Amino acid sequence: MIIDLQANERWQVIDELIDSLVAAGKIIPQNRDAISAAVKKREAAMSTGIGFGIGIPHASSNLVSEVIYALGRSRQGVNFNSLDGQPVHLVWLFLVPEGQIQKHLHTLANIAKLLHQPDIRAALDRVQSETELQDLLRPVMLGNAPFSPSMLPHKQIESALQSAVQAVLPEADVSAVLVRPCPDPKFGDYQTNALMALAKARKLNPRQLATQVLAKLEVSAVCEPVEIAGAGFLNFRLKSTVLAEVLAGAARGEHLFFRRAARPRTVVIDFSAPNVAKPMHVGHIRSTGIGDALQRTLRLLGHDVKSDNHIGDWGTQFGKLLLGWKEILDRPALEKNAIAELERLYKVINAECDAHPARLEAAKAELVKLQAGDAENTAIWKQMIALSQQQFDAIYGRLGVKFDFSLGESFYNPWLGEVVNDLVQRGIARASQGAIGVFSDGSMPPKEDVFLANRDGEWVDDPALVRKSDGGFNYMTTDLATIDYRLKTWAPAEIVYVVDDRQAGHFKKLFATFARWQPDAAKKVKLVHVGFGKILGDDGKPFKTRSGDTVKLGDLLDEAEERAFNIVSAKSPELAEPQRREIARVVGLGAVKYADLLPNRQSDYVFNWDKMLALQGNTAPYLQYAYARTRSISRKAEESGLHYQPAGIQLAAPEERALAGHLLNFSLTLEAVAEELRPNYLCNYLFELAGKFTGFYEHCPVLKAPDEVTRNSRLALCDLTARVLQQGLRILGIETLEQM
Repeated sequence: MIIDLQANERWQVIDELIDSLVAAGKIIPQNRDAISAAVKKREAAMSTGIGFGIGIPHASSNLVSEVIYALGRSRQGVNFNSLDGQPVHLVWLFLVPEGQIQKHLHTLANIAKLLHQPDIRAALDRVQSETELQDLLRPVMLGNAPFSPSMLPHKQIESALQSAVQAVLPEADVSAVLVRPCPDPKFGDYQTNALMALAKARKLNPRQLATQVLAKLEVSAVCEPVEIAGAGFLNFRLKSTVLAEVLAGAARGEHLFFRRAARPRTVVIDFSAPNVAKPMHVGHIRSTGIGDALQRTLRLLGHDVKSDNHIGDWGTQFGKLLLGWKEILDRPALEKNAIAELERLYKVINAECDAHPARLEAAKAELVKLQAGDAENTAIWKQMIALSQQQFDAIYGRLGVKFDFSLGESFYNPWLGEVVNDLVQRGIARASQGAIGVFSDGSMPPKEDVFLANRDGEWVDDPALVRKSDGGFNYMTTDLATIDYRLKTWAPAEIVYVVDDRQAGHFKKLFATFARWQPDAAKKVKLVHVGFGKILGDDGKPFKTRSGDTVKLGDLLDEAEERAFNIVSAKSPELAEPQRREIARVVGLGAVKYADLLPNRQSDYVFNWDKMLALQGNTAPYLQYAYARTRSISRKAEESGLHYQPAGIQLAAPEERALAGHLLNFSLTLEAVAEELRPNYLCNYLFELAGKFTGFYEHCPVLKAPDEVTRNSRLALCDLTARVLQQGLRILGIETLEQM
């Protein structure tokens, strides 16, 4: 438990923490004074104020039967006679059964090590609940603690495993000692292969290391006997009672098989980024869908997400657009379809500029006026942005996508000159052929140096230009200013760019340039390019219209809804048209989104209407139908007067056990999506969940179960499946229907 301390003196604080444990029922009231005396006796021998504002008073006593603790935090500070003479702000009271202090010295050391981390101390200052506290402290949770429903089983196994590894290899970094779902359920529920890497690094026999770790590992409250397999795998099979207890907690609404992150981080996600005065096209579905799924996942897990739509609202194209606006604008056409008219202006003027140098000079003159702040050109430019934003908002509204910020390229214009000057002054950038660029500094081997390119067998300069020969800036300059702004404004731990793989070279240079420009800041932030492949047509070429034009995103969404409407009308003609239209909207848009999120994001995929709208296979309609079927079962139960309150979950049938085990893997799947930034993991998880539910439903009668207890348990499994399917689809930005 965690409390805010009122006392400011060591002995009073110890009593305050013990009193909190008495009030919580962890200590019997008549034992209060004796336990207090034991702690104070130990504390009087040597202060446990270990510095950095931390105190860890502890004692063993025959008046406690299990490990108990309380954490107190003090705003004003506590006089704790600390080693560094400074006040203590975090006091961790730690009590163990008599004679067990030596057994738990490793845990005490871990507590001290954990509390020395500034980010942990800051996080403890924000903790509001027991669940948040346990999640935050899981790296030092005791391996032999009884199963706690507030900690999901795989986390308890993981924590105990990390403690066992440190007991065998005290110097090891156990952050990578993780458990994952067992690939083959016949071997168990969870598995770890982390010991093989630890053994290899130390030239140890992996099976021997696994045997040593297993001897220190105590997870008998959670698992059946742990098995060593292969070269050094550990396989864990949950006890059915533990699995049932976790599901019962979920059925009561205590959790949905995941917990919020113990150490939430601030993450900036840069995605979608359409261009002003251009229609959003089919390619935008990739960045928009992937980015939205990632922000939803990270938010659900408790991270502080800043989503930013870095709109393309600046550049040389605006000189041509301004010229076209002033000379050939069709006002009625602009009012009817602004983006189409702006697109027409650009095409006409661009063709004229290609054919006549004088027209190009005229366009450049308009751009120079805009860059100089000319009132007329600025007003027209702002109107173009406003008209484009209307299109963006309409598309995002249909897709259910929201952004925290939409800071376009123009937002960073005031800082671009400063960025270039600073790069030059620091000796990072230099002039070359009238331009300014960042060149190789020779610190990397040529094959690894992003500022070199191999041409005809020779390594030549391939600089990152930050100022063009005409004095203009480019994407590199703007992106450097953007990183600088984001770090100063939001202090993120991570900045994620969801941009197609064709820009991979740009981002490699961007990240390398920033690391040279601001090395200290670069160490504090993780810069990630989340690349993705192309959408292809049946011919294996980029997806186009029959006439060879780029497919507009709005038109694609219209066609998705219309195709879905035709399918719904053929299958359910008795439904009223408004109902069929609504079903078609949800199914059609969901089908497009899911088909885009399902493949490995770095792979190209073929756009196929028939496949994505099918009710069979790994598609959104199949998952939406699976959800609707689970809801149908619940409705039939209610209509039959079967209002269930499950007293417990029964997992007698293999199909029940398989479904329950897969529900528990929801947490691991979400964590993998957040860690590797791959929404397709969630798509495949949901597809497997729907398949396991089908197996369960076919072999385990629900409404016609043999007895009330079994029926209630199976109704609970149906409800939990529905809730996880709905939550998972919601993360992917896909709506569900109660009836299909």
